[in-house]
Order: sequence, then C-alpha cells, then structure tokens
Amino acid sequence: MRIDIVTLFPEIALAPLSESIIKRAREAGIAEIEAHQLRDWATGKHRKTDEYLCGGGQGMLLKPEPIFAAVEELKKESTTVLLMTPQGKPFKQVDAMRLCKEEHLIILCGHYEGVDHRVIEELVDEEISIGDYVLTNGAIAAAVVADAITRLLPGALNDARSPVDESFSNPNMLEAPAYTKPNLFRGMQVPEVLLSGDHGKIEAWKKENALQRTRKNRPDLTDD
Repeated sequence: MRIDIVTLFPEIALAPLSESIIKRAREAGIAEIEAHQLRDWATGKHRKTDEYLCGGGQGMLLKPEPIFAAVEELKKESTTVLLMTPQGKPFKQVDAMRLCKEEHLIILCGHYEGVDHRVIEELVDEEISIGDYVLTNGAIAAAVVADAITRLLPGALNDARSPVDESFSNPNMLEAPAYTKPNLFRGMQVPEVLLSGDHGKIEAWKKENALQRTRKNRPDLTDD
C-alpha cells in the first residue's frame, strides 16, 4: 500500500509515523508513506495556498488550484482520495479495516477554515473526521488515520491475532481489561480466572468484562 499525505505541515504528519510499528512497516516495505508540502504545487512569487472566503466570514480557506495540481500529479487509477475535515463522517475501526485493502490513498489535510468546496465536489471520495472537535491542522488527523490503516496491513504487527482481539475489532465492543505481572500489586490481585489456565473460563470472563466495560464507558455501542 502507498499513502500520500498532502499538507502544509509534512513534518507533523510524518513524525508519529516514523516510530515504532509504523516505522518498521515502512522499513519493511509493507507500506509506503510520504508527506508532501502543498506549497510545492502553488504558483506565484509567494506560493500562496489560502484566500479569503467568498461571501465573507472569519478565517482563510485553502485555494483549489494547488490541491487540484497535487492530486492530479499523485493520483493513479486505483487511488482513493480522503479529506480530513471536522465535517466528515466519523472514522471507525471498520473504516480502517476497509481502507487497508486499498492500493493507494491520497489524504488531503485541511487548514484554516478548510478547503474550497470544489475540491470536495471534484476530487474527494470520502470526507473523514476523527472526532467532534477542531485541530489546528489536518496533518495530525491524517497521521491518526494512516497509523490505524497501516497497522492492519499483513505483516505490520508481530502477532496476526492482535487486531482481532483489540477494541472495535467487534464494532460494538471494547476490549476486556488486561493484566500483567506482578500477580499481586499493592493489595490488588490479578483475577484468579486469568491465572487458571482454563481457556474456556478465561474467554468467558473476557467477554463478560468486555461487555461491562462497554456499557460503562461507551453505552452508545450497546443495543440494550
């Protein structure tokens, strides 16, 4: 898979993707991830990428010309174009699981008040939001999406079962509580069932406690 991130802040986008699991995946050739400076496609003496809003309003808007030029240069036949925006649909684990099957993604990063709507009308396949809040730029959100997708690629994780057992692998269930050694810490004991070696009982305990955790922290995910 290849991911091209187009942003005014390529260093921000690449920083969290240059460590740990994602770094190893890139080094192993499992994923190619590049961040491109949007200004490289801007024209004029000052390579301006933003302009005032038509009709008035606060802030600036990213101009269509450099974004169109960037996408037209980077796009392939198999490309899916994503736009990071607070107005997008919420990004879920099921989206990461779906998008990790794509061959090529271009992730466009908004800034200021976003992008000229003609970019969305003509270039963007999906508008994506990582939450109901506003960030200073879309590069941070793009890194989140790229990370979530890349770690699901075959070979990215040492244990192929890891993405199966974690939160949101079942979209309506959080992951069960987890414990490690020491078995007794400051009077707090690891649940005996997890030390029993009885895999059937352990699995039942995990399902029940995952359900309890989901009802407590994310009641919106449960049907009852």
